[in-house]
Amino acid sequence: MTAAPTTPFHRVLLKLSGEVFGGGRIGLDPAVVAGIAKQIADAVRGGVEVAVVIGGGNFFRGAELQQRGMDRTRADYMGMLGTVMNCLALQDFLEKEGVETRVQSAIAMQQVAEPYIPRRAIRHLEKNRVVIFGAGAGMPFFSTDTVSAQRALEIKCDAVLIAKNGVDGVYDSDPRTNPEAKKLETVTFQDAIVEGLKVVDAAAFSLCMENKLPMVVFGMEGAGNITRALLGEKIGTLVTNA
Repeated sequence: MTAAPTTPFHRVLLKLSGEVFGGGRIGLDPAVVAGIAKQIADAVRGGVEVAVVIGGGNFFRGAELQQRGMDRTRADYMGMLGTVMNCLALQDFLEKEGVETRVQSAIAMQQVAEPYIPRRAIRHLEKNRVVIFGAGAGMPFFSTDTVSAQRALEIKCDAVLIAKNGVDGVYDSDPRTNPEAKKLETVTFQDAIVEGLKVVDAAAFSLCMENKLPMVVFGMEGAGNITRALLGEKIGTLVTNA
């Protein structure tokens, strides 16, 4: 009997940028979502238990809608619904890859998703199903970065992987405005918070730091990057307590 393949990670939480799902436009680009699903499926077949949180920026961003005059609470709920649409799209393409998938929503919508129940999510993962968490935390004023850290802790992940759009790791300053910005191979949560490195929300950094949960920040661009990150290959920036 052949031994199952081993990877540095047993169970991980993957945070995906919603903007990528739209291929740079509002809505969904099926070819992009299919490509992402294939990369996740490759990692699952490689022996990794994968949970996913997806942003909703290809549909709605609560903070941006607020700037245009909308009530922030209502705008955030609209953003949560956008994440569920992305979840259903990813579920569809993952199942086309032959990977069993469950969507769990923090807002009740029984016809399309299970309620978020951590123990049930863990059981799905143990059965090699991908679990996709939708609707954020079910409450306004919480980013999907923070929700990713919270879900990863609650379902006992080995690491949280933050896939970014347009940046391939953590830099000492914003690489989009400073051409001299330097990418960091490793950084501590404390330094990231003190120096105001905003590639991930400070609340997500703090949650991971307090609970000693490693974080990897990497770029979604590049063939196979998601699979590489899920399999524990060196990619992006490793953020730890030490």
